[in-house]
Amino acid sequence: MKNNELLEALNVLEAEKNISKDVLLEAIENSLQVACKNHFGKNDNITVNINPETCEYHVLAAKTVVEDVEDPVEQISLEDAQAMDGSYTIGDVVNVEIKSTNFGRIAAQSAKNTILQKIREEERKMVFDEYYQLERTVVTGIVQRYIGKNISVNLGKTDAFLAENEQVRGEHFEPTERIKVLILEVKDTTRGPKVLVSRTHPELVKRLFEEEVAEVRDGVVEIKAIAREAGSRTKMAVWAEDENVDPVGACVGMNGSRVNAIVDELRGEKIDIIEWNENPAMLIEHALSPAKVISVIADADEKTAKVVVPDYQLSLAIGKEGQNARLAARLTGFKIDIKSETQAREAGDFLDYENEYDDEYYDDDEYYDDEYDESEDDYVEDDYDDDAASESEE
Repeated sequence: MKNNELLEALNVLEAEKNISKDVLLEAIENSLQVACKNHFGKNDNITVNINPETCEYHVLAAKTVVEDVEDPVEQISLEDAQAMDGSYTIGDVVNVEIKSTNFGRIAAQSAKNTILQKIREEERKMVFDEYYQLERTVVTGIVQRYIGKNISVNLGKTDAFLAENEQVRGEHFEPTERIKVLILEVKDTTRGPKVLVSRTHPELVKRLFEEEVAEVRDGVVEIKAIAREAGSRTKMAVWAEDENVDPVGACVGMNGSRVNAIVDELRGEKIDIIEWNENPAMLIEHALSPAKVISVIADADEKTAKVVVPDYQLSLAIGKEGQNARLAARLTGFKIDIKSETQAREAGDFLDYENEYDDEYYDDDEYYDDEYDESEDDYVEDDYDDDAASESEE
């Protein structure tokens, strides 16, 4: 190959595959060394010089001047040496240029394979580095095919692996469908980078809110905690240092536009957004939303809490199959014991809620004047509006 052709080829590779020309030149140098070893049986005395600007290269063999040549790879006769330069004498070392065109077919093929292998290694390394930096972030991929119960998702430069246990139960995707996934882990293997993704991880919800809500992305609103049962319901506690910022309202958006966009992406998964509070009792009350709470007695040291709710709110507080209480416990980190008002009085551990909260915080008449709708047991996020947001802030 002519030098200008080699230079052009390296420039194309550098542009298309984003592989440094220096790396490619090093690969060529190594390939020529391999070719020499395959052709001559050794390459200890071989030096390869490549000009990075012009790609002109020279393969030189250092040979010792002797009278009788026993090893033509490392020795040269006095006559041949003086034919090059008359000043050479016995014992001198002469650099003899080796023409790569003289390499045999096997040696040339080995050199080519060395270059191609280096290119593949660099491509894999670049893909690994790119996606390793994207760990714990959300990316959009295209469903390729099902591999058993697992799914191959194309991310652009590589395929990701969505394992069965990282899929939401009930979700089914068609080939070519675009989905958002969380990159869990990127492994460097002998066959290239292996990217593991998830649709069930709680951090997927957090990252989706960062994409959708500017206040979360900019750090104005902070997501303090998330508890999730993928495909069913998520509870999320948010907080803003600026008291003029409504963290719940920012995440819900005008007429629920922001939260509904995320609900759509999660195929209808319900999302409860509450305001974070440093007071464990207040936080637990918020976490049990949409149920109303009479009193909360929290033990911060033991991480336990006793909660009393109106009789007609007990099933709503516990939730279907205990989901509401379970998610509230995960969100707050407290073991929560929920009792109805009647149960608490019968057990003798009920404290008058009026002694627990100021009248300003809780109004007894207003509480019991509320009409209870049995449908609230199947609370859905379509109820997000200004009233719902203000209720979660109380």
